[in-house]
Amino acid sequence: MNELRRELRLEQIISGGQTGVDRAALDVAIRLGIPHGGWCPRGRWAEDGAIPDRYRLRETPAAEPEQRTEWNVRDSDGTVIFSIAPRLTGGSAYTLWMAGRWGKPCLHLARASHPVPEAARQLRHFLTEHGIRVLNVAGPRSSVEPEVAEYAAAVLEMALVGRRQSPDEGSDTRPGRV
Repeated sequence: MNELRRELRLEQIISGGQTGVDRAALDVAIRLGIPHGGWCPRGRWAEDGAIPDRYRLRETPAAEPEQRTEWNVRDSDGTVIFSIAPRLTGGSAYTLWMAGRWGKPCLHLARASHPVPEAARQLRHFLTEHGIRVLNVAGPRSSVEPEVAEYAAAVLEMALVGRRQSPDEGSDTRPGRV
C-alpha cells in the first residue's frame, strides 16, 4: 500500500455509479486497489443505461436517485463534491444539503477556483482532519459537465498517491505480476 494512503487511513471509496464524477471515483479506486462500493438506484439506472456490473454497488429500493444520494452520504464518514463550475446545482446541491442534514463533513472542489494540485492538497487535509475512512465522492454527471470526470480523477489520484498515475500504471492483476 502506498505510504500516503496508509497515512490517510482511507479504507473505501463509495459513489452512486452515475456517469461523470461517480464513475471516475470508482475507476480510480479500482486502479489504485482501494475497495469501492456504494448505493445506486433500483435497476442500476444511469444516464447511459445500466451501471456496469464491475462496479460493486448495491441497489436502493427506490428507482429515484435521491435515495441513493442520501444513503451514500449516510454510509460515509464524509463527502467530496467535484465540479467545474463554482456553484453546485441539481443532484450535487442535494448532496451538499444531505451532508448537512446528516451532520457529515463535506468538501466542494470546483476546478474554476481549485486547480488540481491545490484541490489535491485540500482533499488530503480534509481526509486527515476528519479521519475519513469511507469517502463518498459525488458531482455532476457527464452530460452536465463533460470535463468533470477527468478533473475528479486527477485530484483523487494526486491526493491518494502524490501524483497522477498513467493508465498503465495501475494494479496489474494478471497472474505472475506484482
